[in-house]
Amino acid sequence: MAQREIKLSLVYRDMWQSSGKYQPRKDQLERIAPVLVEMGCFARVETNGGAFEQVNLLYGENPNKAVRAFTKPLNAAGIQTHMLDRGLNGLRMFPVPADVRRLMYKVKKAQGVDITRIFDGLNDPRNVIPSIHYAKEAGMIPQATLCITHSPVHTVEYYADLADQFIAAGAPEICLKDMAGIGRPRFLGRLVKAIKTKHPEVIIEYHGHSGPGFSVASMLEVCDNGADVIDVAMEPLSWGKIHPDVITIREMLIDAGYKVADINMDAYMKARALTQEFIDDFLGYFINPSNLLTSSLLVGCGLPGGMMGSMMADLKGVHAGINMHLRKKGEPELSVDDLLVRLFDEVAYVWPRLGYPPLVTPFSQYVKNVALMNVYNLTIGKGRWEAIDNNTWGMILGKSGRLPGKLDQEIIDLAKEKGFEFTTEDPQLNYPDALDKFRAEMKENGWELGEDDEELFEFAMHEAQYRDYKSGAAKERFQAELDKAKTDALVKKGYSAEDAQKIKRQGTEPIEAPASGQIIWEVDPEDYSTAPALGTFIKTGEPLCYIQTAAGYFEPVISNFTGRLAEVAAQGANIRKGEALAYVRPAEKEELFVESEPERLRRVEQLEEVRHVIRARRAKK
Repeated sequence: MAQREIKLSLVYRDMWQSSGKYQPRKDQLERIAPVLVEMGCFARVETNGGAFEQVNLLYGENPNKAVRAFTKPLNAAGIQTHMLDRGLNGLRMFPVPADVRRLMYKVKKAQGVDITRIFDGLNDPRNVIPSIHYAKEAGMIPQATLCITHSPVHTVEYYADLADQFIAAGAPEICLKDMAGIGRPRFLGRLVKAIKTKHPEVIIEYHGHSGPGFSVASMLEVCDNGADVIDVAMEPLSWGKIHPDVITIREMLIDAGYKVADINMDAYMKARALTQEFIDDFLGYFINPSNLLTSSLLVGCGLPGGMMGSMMADLKGVHAGINMHLRKKGEPELSVDDLLVRLFDEVAYVWPRLGYPPLVTPFSQYVKNVALMNVYNLTIGKGRWEAIDNNTWGMILGKSGRLPGKLDQEIIDLAKEKGFEFTTEDPQLNYPDALDKFRAEMKENGWELGEDDEELFEFAMHEAQYRDYKSGAAKERFQAELDKAKTDALVKKGYSAEDAQKIKRQGTEPIEAPASGQIIWEVDPEDYSTAPALGTFIKTGEPLCYIQTAAGYFEPVISNFTGRLAEVAAQGANIRKGEALAYVRPAEKEELFVESEPERLRRVEQLEEVRHVIRARRAKK
């Protein structure tokens, strides 16, 4: 009998989201993609979705360009690319109009994304099935998702029935999204078997986080019962609260008798080194060390491991206030660990009473927030349920979809006391189409709709973040945040702020202003003029930016170094002749020839567009 093949999918996007705040930049993704191809073991790579687009906007980058750049070499190699989307919520934390949802799949298909993993935090088919239809219309493969959790209402029969509904609606694939890693292995095996027995043609992919430690056993169990694809990670962002490493999972499956693709270990080490370089560059400043640790404490509370960092920050925020009240009452103070145990116990109390919503974005945040405020209020002598925010009330009242379990009578009574009304209508009906409004505003602002309407989509999906991206505020805010993070890291080691600045500039060379005036960055003529991202590659003899002098002339600043930008002055900043407007980390020898001929031609075209803009401005003067 021929060996059954198990395919491996690298969740590169989720590796970063589960470990820290930010995602790699476009230039970093362009560097890692060919190496992932070279590894030779991945049938699929997760390239975007979830918080990817929003995070790119937050640090002032264009996510559409990043997605196209990342998917291109993977598409060329025949590797399927996939994304994560939140059904009714699209790529954000709150509901999206239907026309914006529909456009998303057209845009992502055009950008080179093959598969969309559609999930709803409540497992409500009404929020998933429309996206299955939209994805198929756009030519994407819709992978309908079961959000796995462990509770009395989340049975094999419950999940198998959901799978039946999704498959009947046209989904050719089912994903078991074990976002907290708390699915018990035998349970997951029985679920896969139930789906495969009834739907042998349907592809099943398992996504399990490492957090509480079940994941390796779960992966073997689902494969033994018919799963086709397994999500994996790789060092230095594997294990901990993230995902098991591809090496371990492959060896386990080979030993179990499955056919699994070979790993090019030279390429693995190269990809490992590149990922570590990205961490050292800037992403590591926003990775909470606890996210790299496995914790059995997660078994009881069921919260996703990626939430641990924000949860610990929240606990520290209320810690001082709680202890102040305890001191006033003459009671012993609590340690952060004491509070953590109380929070986990409170989650166990709150979760069933709120109807057992699967603890996944955004409902895991809602449950955690209610539990945290209950702990705070109970400790200072107040009652439970006194600080439920509007988003959580929306979930309770049915505005986000149907809860899997029953609400506690105490919650129902509290809602009635506040005059709230419950609803069972389709959540999408509360959010009318909106693309025409966004299209009109973009036209009024003179903003391009973008290739395949991708900029229109981005504006409609992430309105506030897109405005900040276009104005340059997002990039300036991020640069300030990164600079502070670097300084804080050095100050923690005992350096003064002044010494920290000197240390940050070690190994860099300054680019000095050739004239006095205002700095005008023109890195991308398609977008608003903003300072380039740190890490941007520049070359000797090429224009870097321009200085608008008091006389109104635009003086070009020519780079006298080849390397990556380590520090830049803000867009619009006033500078004197001879002052440093940027610091460059000179390129290593192997970086000097990284540019391909198509990239060179594209860069030359962009520079010519920049010169055209400058000439037009001078003509107006």
